[in-house]
Amino acid sequence: MPQPAETVTAERKSAPDNRLQEIAPAIAYDSNGIVLITGLSNPELASSIGELLAKKVDNSITIFPDGESLAQLSGDLRKKHAFIIQPTSPPVNENIMQTLLIIDAARRASAGEITAVIPYFGYARQDRKNKPKVSISAAMVADLLVSAGADRIVTIDIHSTQAQGFVKIPWDNLYASSALVPIMKAYGLGQQKVLTPDLGGSQRAGAYAQLLGENIEMAAVYKQRDTSGRSKALFLSGDVDGYDIWIVDDLGASLRTLVDAAVLAKEKGAQRIAASIAHGLFLGDALEKLDNSPIEILLVTDTINHRTEVRNHPKIQIVSIAPLLAKAIQHIHTGQELEELFI
Repeated sequence: MPQPAETVTAERKSAPDNRLQEIAPAIAYDSNGIVLITGLSNPELASSIGELLAKKVDNSITIFPDGESLAQLSGDLRKKHAFIIQPTSPPVNENIMQTLLIIDAARRASAGEITAVIPYFGYARQDRKNKPKVSISAAMVADLLVSAGADRIVTIDIHSTQAQGFVKIPWDNLYASSALVPIMKAYGLGQQKVLTPDLGGSQRAGAYAQLLGENIEMAAVYKQRDTSGRSKALFLSGDVDGYDIWIVDDLGASLRTLVDAAVLAKEKGAQRIAASIAHGLFLGDALEKLDNSPIEILLVTDTINHRTEVRNHPKIQIVSIAPLLAKAIQHIHTGQELEELFI
């Protein structure tokens, strides 16, 4: 066997956190029955969840010089419920492979049940056959998770909820709104509307409008993609003149869609403009686009482990999704309904 180039193992015992009472009051919770495992994609998020649940997080992924990965777990998993916390963010293929290896290791260690907690689901946007002779990559990745041994999948704001039908195991899709909306309410915009930068996000924008308060309306940007897949905002449906605006979306990659919507809203008379997204990839010159945009603040969760320049950006505020996922883990393990988490 080749010698490992890197081994990352989390051995720290997490202390109880008072926030646990806030996220899950009065739940009969046997922490001895669960095991928390993570890979290298977002160990900070996994650690935060571990602190909330007063559980150590097992992280033991080895990367060999030839690029191969090895998952070697510690502790007793026999008959226990293994929760694998691993967003499949960039590098997507590497993190997917790590997830599959951890699932396989947990299955071979006789785990009683395996839940793949994948806050950001890579390949989620490739969820349909939009042209001849293309793969439906999201379906293939879901099939791989099941083949490796996953009994359940948990995601946050999956790009298209139809992906839940790709497999025959339970797939719970939670919403970042439960973490983002309280911050949005406290931010202090005046008379406001919710704007979706894409007609496909109208249902999401409508839900945010209801959560933000009574009589808050929504507007929508109509965009069109060219043959290269790049989108351009064409016109805005709804009156934004004189309103403060919250732009909401599930994902910010290049931020082109978000910034184009903000510029168009400003041209139509919008006053203050803020934005809120579940997942932030911030690829290429995304941060430069944000700097030069009329967006004054961008809220984003920590489903993805953000690099330093994102964390330090003056317009970006990172909101933790850990309390929501910790509560979901408790509910799944104890057999409680997840309905109250679907907001």
